Amino acid sequence: MRARLVVFPIKQRNWCFIRSIDRQASKSSSSSSTTNTNTTTSLKDLWKKISSNDKPITQNAEVVVDFFANKMNRAWTGLENAPQGSVKNKIHSVGLFLLSRVKPSEIFLKSISKDITNVEVTYPTSLDPRLVRRRLRHIAMRGTVIHRKYFYGSVTLLPFTSALAVLPLPNVPFFWMLFRTYSHWRALKGSERLLRLVSNCPQDWKSVTTKKKNEEGATHSDIHLKDHKSPGRPWVLQPSEELDRFLDRLNEDDGLSKSVLSDICKAYQLDVNDVMKYKKLM
Repeated sequence: MRARLVVFPIKQRNWCFIRSIDRQASKSSSSSSTTNTNTTTSLKDLWKKISSNDKPITQNAEVVVDFFANKMNRAWTGLENAPQGSVKNKIHSVGLFLLSRVKPSEIFLKSISKDITNVEVTYPTSLDPRLVRRRLRHIAMRGTVIHRKYFYGSVTLLPFTSALAVLPLPNVPFFWMLFRTYSHWRALKGSERLLRLVSNCPQDWKSVTTKKKNEEGATHSDIHLKDHKSPGRPWVLQPSEELDRFLDRLNEDDGLSKSVLSDICKAYQLDVNDVMKYKKLM
């Protein structure tokens, strides 16, 4: 599957890295997660599924992560639908506040899912394409270091927060640490995949452009990557004059305004809240 990444500076060296919203991919992802939820509903079913196959440890780890992610999603939906003013509703408000503190780079790296086999990078024509790809490699390489460290740290804290279950209150710290463990794992895997996607090494390309058929029934050999001599490259650099016109409205002191960022989001199907987080980092 191809993902469209949009890269542009908000203010000087402060750049925004974000993936365009793919409605069809979101629907297929939600339907597949629903299927996984129906087939694996308990720890007993999870253990049977893992022990009955000969898959590598990494793939079994993905199954475990998806299982607990589905559990957390259902629990979060329950909190979201709780009556106004109830304890669950207040916990949901606290959760929203904590989620607002998650860095936008983490959200970006989590969006690079395991089914992505090539990326189209849209960037302003005023930027050097080699610099754009270098910055992408940098954020991916940095993500592999940071999120691996925080993943192991979150796993270490899980037993301590689980001990709070003896209290007669919802164990918010445990579920938060469980979510952070899942989030750092996804960001770590996204970092590793993005690093291979924008690499200069053909061996890295081969590891992501597998021969498995994608959802449309086309293999990686059917995918044509334009503007490059080697059709095996899983990345396409796509300069955009429209992005340059938006950058013409950039203020040297304050960077791009919220209204300009909102226009960019509409033009390239970006999540406004995620883009605004880059604005707040300034």
